[in-house]
Amino acid sequence: MCRSIYVYVPIHTEGRTVTDRQANTATETPLTPAQAFDALYAFCAPALVRQAYLLTGRHERARESVERAFQLAWQRWPEVARDRDPAGWMRAAAHECALSPWHRFRPRNRIPDPPPDPADRALQQALMELPPPYRRTLVLYDGVGLDLPETAAETEASTPAAANRLMHAREAVAARLPELSDPDELHRRLLRLAATEHHPAPAPTAVRSDGERRVQFWTRSAVAFTVTIIGATALTLRTAPTQYLAPVSPGHPVAGVPVAGALGPPSKAELELRDRLRERASTGPQRLLPEAR
Repeated sequence: MCRSIYVYVPIHTEGRTVTDRQANTATETPLTPAQAFDALYAFCAPALVRQAYLLTGRHERARESVERAFQLAWQRWPEVARDRDPAGWMRAAAHECALSPWHRFRPRNRIPDPPPDPADRALQQALMELPPPYRRTLVLYDGVGLDLPETAAETEASTPAAANRLMHAREAVAARLPELSDPDELHRRLLRLAATEHHPAPAPTAVRSDGERRVQFWTRSAVAFTVTIIGATALTLRTAPTQYLAPVSPGHPVAGVPVAGALGPPSKAELELRDRLRERASTGPQRLLPEAR
């Protein structure tokens, strides 16, 4: 169970070692944000990976969820550091990341990693058949050991709703595995199933660096997107017309108009007129006078 964390720094005075809570006159040594984050990570990460494995049934997904939760914590470290229960904040964030609905779009996360023991595999299948809110309530109450009000608060539900989820989850598991109708036996089996997740979590320095790179990537992407929007807006304002242009009305077919005939060979009168025009002088004032008939 991942509870509140208190970091005690050893202080050496006159050949004996005491803690900062025991030494009233000794000088306190404050931790840097990175040191406090690393201490919280070392305290909570292993247990959170095991809890996420109970929620997801996948080793890789459990580690990714815990890593993502600590990246979010590092981005909001002032808020997390001032929280009255930083470990509870981390547990809630890790469980939210583990049960995120976006994982359904990753095909490799649909098939759980079965444990080697058949009894543990049966318990894992029973857990995976529960709805996510019921599964989370069961893991928090019977696996982590929270009381009912804390479970309700962490799952963002009322206490009666959390009790109802817990009751139905226990009934569903007991219907599949009757030997787990005893809460103590269920707690023991959940701990044993969680212990099959033996892959270590990544180092805290790697989590912090990955989180910082992720923030830089999304910041640059947001800046690039904003610049693109501004450029497109400026181009639109530059090329857009400054006055209203009435749209051209569509054409309509016209009926009843005779088809223009094609030009045929010249008639006899047209040929005679052409010959007379060619025989006359091409210059001279006489062309300006009409010919009397």
